Amino acid sequence: MNTAPTIQGENVLLRQPIERDLRDYMNVDEDTELNKMYGIEAADITPKTFEKAKRFIEAIANNQWEWCVVYQNRFVGQARLTVNQTDNRARYAVGLFDPSVWNKGLGTEVTNLVLEFAFKTLNLHRVDLRVLEYNVRAIRCYEKCGFIKEGIEREGALINRTYETDVFMSILDREYEEK
Repeated sequence: MNTAPTIQGENVLLRQPIERDLRDYMNVDEDTELNKMYGIEAADITPKTFEKAKRFIEAIANNQWEWCVVYQNRFVGQARLTVNQTDNRARYAVGLFDPSVWNKGLGTEVTNLVLEFAFKTLNLHRVDLRVLEYNVRAIRCYEKCGFIKEGIEREGALINRTYETDVFMSILDREYEEK
């Protein structure tokens, strides 16, 4: 199995997990807004434990196309492509779990780096994602990177006793080349 290569950006580094990542992850408190953007029920939030943190980082290491996002030499999030080789496409996901790095353009930089890898190295035709409609910051990021809204799934996610809507977005190889 291939593993995701290290990708150096201007401000971020995408790489495989290392031992120090566990400490970086444990040093960031749970964040209510982040959990809401992930669609996690408030009742399901439990304190971080060493074992849960270890499983989180191992999952990154075990996914063929997943990276730790590093900013200022700290592990602050992850990015993932779930590739469907039959249809030459991938589902994209990114999450910055450290609120201190939000609103610095890191999500945009990470997304652009992963899209370059997806289209230029993996030669994919399409990359898509789904995002909760109320996650306006993420939607703006994806639009800046060339994703186009395709549709919605109305009230398909029950989060904190409220039905929420998902937005489907994608970018095709030719659209990536045109930006």
